[in-house]
Amino acid sequence: MSKQALPVVDLNAVACCAPIAVRPLDADQAAAVAPMFRALGDPVRLRLMSMIASAPEICVCDLTPAFDLSGPTISHHLKVLRDAGLVDSERRGTWVWYRVRPEAFRQLGTLLDIPTASAPAT
Repeated sequence: MSKQALPVVDLNAVACCAPIAVRPLDADQAAAVAPMFRALGDPVRLRLMSMIASAPEICVCDLTPAFDLSGPTISHHLKVLRDAGLVDSERRGTWVWYRVRPEAFRQLGTLLDIPTASAPAT
């Protein structure tokens, strides 16, 4: 079974989306957001994302030992997170450093915002 590459997410397309509790997503908006959720839907990537988000930036050399996976497998998962627009990376010498893209998570947070229902009047 061949794996299909995820498209690189255009955060501008995501920014246009109102919270799903306010207005349903149209097909283009859903297609723009789905890769982010797909990337976070894998347990390894969710753990990687948690590790990256818990620090201002983190070296791949600190991520790899936390998993019983090969370096190339971890690199694949990190590429999926990058392509989904969730993290940025920067090569420094032989190591790559990762940091979260806060705007991506703000946009996902806005999309998932469910307003608190006001209490019924008595």
